[in-house]
Amino acid sequence: MENHIIKQLWIARENTINFVKNLEEATSELVPDQLNNNIKWNLGHIYVVSEKFLFHFIGEKTKFPSNYLAFFDTGTSPTDWRAKPPTLEELIDVLSEQIKRINLTLSGRMDEQVKETYTTSTGFELIIVKEFVSFCLYHEGMHFGAIKNTSKLAKEVS
Repeated sequence: MENHIIKQLWIARENTINFVKNLEEATSELVPDQLNNNIKWNLGHIYVVSEKFLFHFIGEKTKFPSNYLAFFDTGTSPTDWRAKPPTLEELIDVLSEQIKRINLTLSGRMDEQVKETYTTSTGFELIIVKEFVSFCLYHEGMHFGAIKNTSKLAKEVS
């Protein structure tokens, strides 16, 4: 990995995966009373947002497994799921594969400008590839915190 920010994203992704890899499937699907989402939703949402920001907005081909947008896009919730979501193992697999694609696709491209500036819902204006990677690093960290909190609350319930 040539770039420190991709390396940081890789480490964040490893931490996310290592935290959830030994969880019970049932635990990953619990939505504690105080929250709107579960661990699976947070994992899938990390995947979907990274796919959009690190492939779509940069002009690369995206890879959305079946129903991922319906399950995990912004504004979705496990309470709205009408089909069986991916297993925890499937989510871990796509997240692992995705970080490898990110490294392969974006290495050497950090200073490239995208065709159209993108402004996030939190007000970040992104125009250079490294800004998209940096935002995804922030986003993953935020959802990793949510995963840890959800896990803690789920253990209190069970």
